[in-house]
Amino acid sequence: MDVTESAAVGLRKPEHRLPLPGQGPQSMAEVLDRVLAEDAKRPALVGRSGRYDYAQLDEIANRAAHALLRLGIKPGDRVAACLPNDVEIVVAMLACMRLGVLWVGVNRPLAPREKAYILRDSGARVLLARPEIVAELEPERSELRDLEHVIPSAPGSSDDLWSRLLEEAPEQTRPRQEIDPFGPAAIAYTSGTTGHPKGAVHSQHNMLLPGALAVATGRYEGRSQGMVLPLTILNLMVLGPATAWQDGACCVAIDRIDPEGLAQWIREERIGNVCGVPTILHDLLTHPSVTRDDLASLVTPEVGGAVVPEEFRRLYRERFGQGVRIGYGMTEAPTAVTWSGTEDSPLPGLCGRPQPYVEILILDEQGHTCPTDEVGEICVAPASRGEWKNVYTPMLGYWGHPEATREALVGGVYHTGDLGFLAEDGNLFIRGRRNELILRGGANVYPAEVERVLELAPEVAGSAVLGVPDDRLGERVVAAVELEPGATVSIEPLLARCRQELARYKVPSEMVIVEELPRNAMSKVVKRELLPLFEGD
Repeated sequence: MDVTESAAVGLRKPEHRLPLPGQGPQSMAEVLDRVLAEDAKRPALVGRSGRYDYAQLDEIANRAAHALLRLGIKPGDRVAACLPNDVEIVVAMLACMRLGVLWVGVNRPLAPREKAYILRDSGARVLLARPEIVAELEPERSELRDLEHVIPSAPGSSDDLWSRLLEEAPEQTRPRQEIDPFGPAAIAYTSGTTGHPKGAVHSQHNMLLPGALAVATGRYEGRSQGMVLPLTILNLMVLGPATAWQDGACCVAIDRIDPEGLAQWIREERIGNVCGVPTILHDLLTHPSVTRDDLASLVTPEVGGAVVPEEFRRLYRERFGQGVRIGYGMTEAPTAVTWSGTEDSPLPGLCGRPQPYVEILILDEQGHTCPTDEVGEICVAPASRGEWKNVYTPMLGYWGHPEATREALVGGVYHTGDLGFLAEDGNLFIRGRRNELILRGGANVYPAEVERVLELAPEVAGSAVLGVPDDRLGERVVAAVELEPGATVSIEPLLARCRQELARYKVPSEMVIVEELPRNAMSKVVKRELLPLFEGD
């Protein structure tokens, strides 16, 4: 995608184009090359339906790239995948990187209309999905005018068109495509504060940056990376395959999150590291059928994307001998921009210190830097000193939303919308979420999305969705609803509407009907006054 095409969809050029430090790859297209030259038979990717060494992965990724070329896909096009964790989703992503095609992950738990919105907004020309996903999207197809190819992928099944396309693409050489590591490479959709998600666009350069730092610091020491969270999320592609391959390690695509299933994967594949959320790891550490021997290879699982309950901190320290490292990140970064130390005290809101390639700025409403310990908006900027100076580039923008891009990247730094402060020792603390994001078991839920659905009901005059503390999930979603004068409706039909329109994790676990929502002088709902309705549950 050239500069003109990028500008047409509201994207910006990076201000700096500095190489990644070290001797590692400079693009995702060449991420396998070092190990291919040194030890091509080393394990590279494992999933339920396949197992590849580096040479085999290189070959199958080339076949996948040529299969896409045969469909008429060209650089700058978008290819979407709505698949479970397995080898084919990773192969498809790598093929896209080798073609200069933008990869778009579509989360499987999303409702059909939510999936369709992402496909429509991104203008995806190809969708790879399980047959049941293909079927559920059929009623939406008339609105997806750019979507030319819907390809079922079902390993071992007669419905597996994707595998047949790979078999029919005999070319094993890498496509001759010039790749710009700083150009658009992937679109990662966030939940939107306006009720619809926005697509944060990232370059191959930024997809490699977390892994380059991990290799430079010896963080994983070649341990295999087990990916238990959905690989449809770009951040997980960055933390999993991209990081593992830079480290010369194997990525294991794990398709079970239940304690016994996850323990089996860890035991049989000798997984050294997983990145999870407290809910999954809590269950893994407390399930009576999971033994210490099952987890013998696991060193220190990483935790991100969720509030960390104190009970989980205790379990983690007892099992791994050190405290939990807490990461603070976002889709727009991508991945974590700060990490706490393992010995840091679990103070409220502690997020840790910035990664070496970024600086955290706390800005007031006029854009001025706040003094130490003063709360302001958390912003992310490239590091201004050291080996990683200006290596990080903020996201290229929101796909097709130039105004949102301008607002988010004022001054060339990313404005998160979160409120917090920097302590004297450099630790970041969050003190509130300007965008009211709810973190339920590691999944992002924006109240506006749920409120939009509730207020489509003709009986509903207004609604307020918020997160309340939960020992297991970190937070759970609850809602208060105000009805139109004279209207009558029970809670169950409103929940049924949510279940039809939203992913399951976004559906409120509790709902109350109130006579009137509390509002301030500007008629904005004061959500904190609703919290007592949900206390003690």
